[in-house]
Amino acid sequence: MEKHESENEMKGGSTSSGKTELYVQIGIIAILALVIVFNTGKVYSSIGPTGLATGVGTVSASEIIPEGIPAVYGASMGISYDDVSPNNPRLADATIAKLSEYEDLQLNAEQLERYIMIAGSISCEYCCGAESIIFSNGERACGCAHSYAMRGLAKYLLINNPEMSDADILRELGKWKVLFFPGIHEQKAQVLEANGIDSTDYINLASNLYRGIEKGQSSSGGAMVGGC
Repeated sequence: MEKHESENEMKGGSTSSGKTELYVQIGIIAILALVIVFNTGKVYSSIGPTGLATGVGTVSASEIIPEGIPAVYGASMGISYDDVSPNNPRLADATIAKLSEYEDLQLNAEQLERYIMIAGSISCEYCCGAESIIFSNGERACGCAHSYAMRGLAKYLLINNPEMSDADILRELGKWKVLFFPGIHEQKAQVLEANGIDSTDYINLASNLYRGIEKGQSSSGGAMVGGC
Protein backbone atom coordinates (compact mmCIF):
# COMPACT_ATOMS: atom_id res chain seq x y z
CA MET A 1 0.00 0.00 0.00
CA GLU A 2 2.74 2.42 0.92
CA LYS A 3 4.47 1.53 -2.31
CA HIS A 4 1.44 2.45 -4.40
CA GLU A 5 0.98 5.74 -2.53
CA SER A 6 4.63 6.62 -3.15
CA GLU A 7 4.27 5.85 -6.83
CA ASN A 8 1.16 8.02 -7.06
CA GLU A 9 2.91 10.89 -5.36
CA MET A 10 5.81 10.60 -7.80
CA LYS A 11 3.41 10.55 -10.74
CA GLY A 12 1.54 13.54 -9.34
CA GLY A 13 4.76 15.45 -8.79
CA SER A 14 5.97 14.61 -12.29
CA THR A 15 2.68 15.77 -13.76
CA SER A 16 2.81 19.03 -11.81
CA SER A 17 6.41 19.63 -12.84
CA GLY A 18 5.58 18.94 -16.47
CA LYS A 19 2.68 21.38 -16.38
CA THR A 20 4.92 24.08 -14.88
CA GLU A 21 7.54 23.60 -17.61
CA LEU A 22 4.81 23.73 -20.26
CA TYR A 23 3.45 27.03 -18.87
CA VAL A 24 6.97 28.50 -18.77
CA GLN A 25 7.57 27.48 -22.39
CA ILE A 26 4.24 28.97 -23.47
CA GLY A 27 5.12 32.20 -21.67
CA ILE A 28 8.52 32.41 -23.38
CA ILE A 29 6.94 31.76 -26.79
CA ALA A 30 4.36 34.48 -26.14
CA ILE A 31 7.05 36.99 -25.19
CA LEU A 32 9.10 36.12 -28.29
CA ALA A 33 6.00 36.52 -30.45
CA LEU A 34 5.35 39.97 -29.02
CA VAL A 35 8.97 41.00 -29.68
CA ILE A 36 8.78 39.78 -33.28
CA VAL A 37 5.49 41.60 -33.89
CA PHE A 38 6.91 44.80 -32.39
CA ASN A 39 10.09 44.70 -34.48
CA THR A 40 8.16 43.81 -37.62
CA GLY A 41 5.91 46.81 -37.05
CA LYS A 42 8.94 49.07 -36.72
CA VAL A 43 10.39 47.76 -39.98
CA TYR A 44 7.16 48.14 -41.94
CA SER A 45 6.58 51.61 -40.55
CA SER A 46 9.88 52.69 -42.13
CA ILE A 47 9.13 51.24 -45.55
CA GLY A 48 7.79 53.63 -48.16
CA PRO A 49 5.58 52.82 -51.15
CA THR A 50 8.69 52.16 -53.27
CA GLY A 51 9.87 49.41 -50.92
CA LEU A 52 12.76 51.56 -49.68
CA ALA A 53 13.17 52.38 -46.03
CA THR A 54 12.25 55.99 -45.38
CA GLY A 55 12.70 56.17 -41.63
CA VAL A 56 14.82 59.03 -40.29
CA GLY A 57 18.36 58.00 -39.42
CA THR A 58 20.90 59.65 -37.20
CA VAL A 59 22.97 61.54 -39.78
CA SER A 60 23.57 65.17 -38.85
CA ALA A 61 24.57 68.05 -41.09
CA SER A 62 28.01 68.17 -39.47
CA GLU A 63 28.74 64.68 -40.81
CA ILE A 64 28.18 65.55 -44.47
CA ILE A 65 29.26 69.21 -44.74
CA PRO A 66 32.79 69.41 -46.19
CA GLU A 67 35.14 71.76 -44.35
CA GLY A 68 38.47 73.44 -44.94
CA ILE A 69 40.45 74.01 -48.12
CA PRO A 70 40.04 71.44 -50.91
CA ALA A 71 43.27 69.45 -50.96
CA VAL A 72 43.91 69.39 -54.71
CA TYR A 73 42.69 72.74 -55.99
CA GLY A 74 41.65 74.92 -53.07
CA ALA A 75 44.88 76.87 -52.74
CA SER A 76 45.30 77.43 -56.48
CA MET A 77 41.71 78.64 -56.85
CA GLY A 78 41.76 80.59 -53.60
CA ILE A 79 38.62 78.98 -52.22
CA SER A 80 37.52 77.01 -49.17
CA TYR A 81 34.48 74.88 -48.46
CA ASP A 82 33.93 77.14 -45.47
CA ASP A 83 33.30 80.06 -47.85
CA VAL A 84 29.81 78.72 -48.66
CA SER A 85 27.64 79.01 -45.59
CA PRO A 86 24.20 80.42 -44.74
CA ASN A 87 25.98 82.47 -42.08
CA ASN A 88 27.73 84.61 -44.72
CA PRO A 89 25.57 84.96 -47.86
CA ARG A 90 27.84 87.60 -49.42
CA LEU A 91 30.93 85.37 -49.22
CA ALA A 92 28.90 82.41 -50.46
CA ASP A 93 27.75 84.34 -53.54
CA ALA A 94 31.30 85.57 -54.17
CA THR A 95 32.65 82.01 -54.01
CA ILE A 96 29.96 80.71 -56.34
CA ALA A 97 30.83 83.52 -58.75
CA LYS A 98 34.52 82.59 -58.55
CA LEU A 99 33.77 78.97 -59.44
CA SER A 100 31.51 80.12 -62.27
CA GLU A 101 34.34 82.08 -63.91
CA TYR A 102 35.71 78.84 -65.38
CA GLU A 103 32.44 77.75 -66.97
CA ASP A 104 33.41 79.22 -70.36
CA LEU A 105 36.75 77.40 -70.57
CA GLN A 106 37.21 75.51 -73.82
CA LEU A 107 37.87 71.78 -73.67
CA ASN A 108 39.63 69.53 -76.15
CA ALA A 109 37.93 66.39 -77.45
CA GLU A 110 39.22 64.12 -74.69
CA GLN A 111 38.34 66.61 -71.97
CA LEU A 112 34.89 67.17 -73.44
CA GLU A 113 34.17 63.46 -73.42
CA ARG A 114 35.06 63.28 -69.74
CA TYR A 115 33.14 66.48 -69.03
CA ILE A 116 29.95 65.07 -70.56
CA MET A 117 30.30 61.94 -68.43
CA ILE A 118 30.91 63.91 -65.21
CA ALA A 119 28.56 66.89 -65.56
CA GLY A 120 25.88 64.66 -67.08
CA SER A 121 25.81 62.69 -63.83
CA ILE A 122 24.75 65.51 -61.52
CA SER A 123 21.89 68.00 -61.49
CA CYS A 124 20.67 71.02 -59.58
CA GLU A 125 17.22 69.52 -59.02
CA TYR A 126 16.46 71.59 -55.93
CA CYS A 127 16.78 74.75 -57.99
CA CYS A 128 15.66 73.67 -61.49
CA GLY A 129 14.11 70.59 -63.04
CA ALA A 130 16.80 69.75 -65.59
CA GLU A 131 17.93 66.13 -65.71
CA SER A 132 21.54 67.26 -65.34
CA ILE A 133 23.53 70.49 -65.44
CA ILE A 134 24.39 69.86 -69.10
CA PHE A 135 22.74 68.40 -72.16
CA SER A 136 24.15 65.25 -73.74
CA ASN A 137 26.28 67.37 -76.11
CA GLY A 138 27.96 69.21 -73.25
CA GLU A 139 26.01 72.45 -73.57
CA ARG A 140 24.65 74.01 -70.39
CA ALA A 141 21.18 72.76 -69.46
CA CYS A 142 20.52 74.80 -66.33
CA GLY A 143 21.00 78.53 -65.90
CA CYS A 144 21.16 78.73 -62.11
CA ALA A 145 24.28 80.01 -60.37
CA HIS A 146 24.89 76.67 -58.64
CA SER A 147 25.03 74.87 -61.99
CA TYR A 148 27.45 77.47 -63.39
CA ALA A 149 29.67 76.87 -60.37
CA MET A 150 29.64 73.08 -60.74
CA ARG A 151 30.30 73.26 -64.48
CA GLY A 152 33.12 75.74 -63.88
CA LEU A 153 34.78 73.52 -61.30
CA ALA A 154 34.48 70.46 -63.54
CA LYS A 155 36.20 72.26 -66.44
CA TYR A 156 38.89 73.72 -64.20
CA LEU A 157 39.78 70.30 -62.79
CA LEU A 158 39.76 68.59 -66.18
CA ILE A 159 42.21 71.16 -67.54
CA ASN A 160 44.42 71.74 -64.50
CA ASN A 161 44.17 68.42 -62.67
CA PRO A 162 43.68 65.77 -65.37
CA GLU A 163 45.14 63.12 -63.05
CA MET A 164 41.92 63.17 -61.05
CA SER A 165 39.50 60.41 -61.99
CA ASP A 166 35.99 61.15 -63.26
CA ALA A 167 34.59 59.80 -60.00
CA ASP A 168 36.82 62.06 -57.89
CA ILE A 169 35.83 65.14 -59.90
CA LEU A 170 32.16 64.19 -59.57
CA ARG A 171 32.63 63.86 -55.81
CA GLU A 172 34.05 67.38 -55.68
CA LEU A 173 31.03 68.72 -57.55
CA GLY A 174 28.89 66.81 -55.08
CA LYS A 175 30.60 68.42 -52.10
CA TRP A 176 29.79 71.90 -53.37
CA LYS A 177 26.23 70.87 -54.17
CA VAL A 178 25.82 69.73 -50.55
CA LEU A 179 27.10 73.15 -49.45
CA PHE A 180 24.56 74.82 -51.75
CA PHE A 181 21.67 72.74 -50.34
CA PRO A 182 22.73 71.55 -46.86
CA GLY A 183 19.32 70.92 -45.29
CA ILE A 184 17.85 68.72 -48.00
CA HIS A 185 21.07 66.71 -48.24
CA GLU A 186 20.96 66.06 -44.52
CA GLN A 187 17.51 64.54 -45.03
CA LYS A 188 18.73 62.59 -48.06
CA ALA A 189 21.69 61.26 -46.07
CA GLN A 190 19.31 59.93 -43.42
CA VAL A 191 17.23 58.10 -46.02
CA LEU A 192 20.35 56.67 -47.69
CA GLU A 193 21.63 55.34 -44.38
CA ALA A 194 18.21 53.86 -43.60
CA ASN A 195 18.59 51.86 -46.81
CA GLY A 196 22.13 50.76 -46.06
CA ILE A 197 23.73 53.19 -48.53
CA ASP A 198 26.89 55.07 -47.57
CA SER A 199 25.92 58.74 -47.36
CA THR A 200 29.53 59.86 -46.81
CA ASP A 201 30.26 59.10 -50.47
CA TYR A 202 29.30 62.30 -52.27
CA ILE A 203 28.43 60.38 -55.43
CA ASN A 204 25.70 58.59 -53.49
CA LEU A 205 24.65 61.75 -51.71
CA ALA A 206 24.68 64.40 -54.43
CA SER A 207 24.87 62.90 -57.91
CA ASN A 208 21.91 61.61 -59.92
CA LEU A 209 22.57 58.05 -58.71
CA TYR A 210 19.92 58.24 -55.96
CA ARG A 211 18.12 61.35 -57.13
CA GLY A 212 14.74 61.74 -55.45
CA ILE A 213 15.22 59.02 -52.83
CA GLU A 214 14.40 61.57 -50.13
CA LYS A 215 10.98 62.41 -51.60
CA GLY A 216 8.19 62.01 -49.10
CA GLN A 217 10.24 63.27 -46.19
CA SER A 218 9.20 66.45 -44.40
CA SER A 219 11.04 69.32 -46.09
CA SER A 220 12.49 71.11 -43.10
CA GLY A 221 15.70 73.07 -43.42
CA GLY A 222 15.80 72.76 -47.20
CA ALA A 223 16.80 76.35 -47.95
CA MET A 224 19.57 76.90 -50.47
CA VAL A 225 22.80 78.82 -49.93
CA GLY A 226 23.59 81.33 -52.66
CA GLY A 227 21.31 82.68 -55.32
CA CYS A 228 19.69 80.39 -57.84
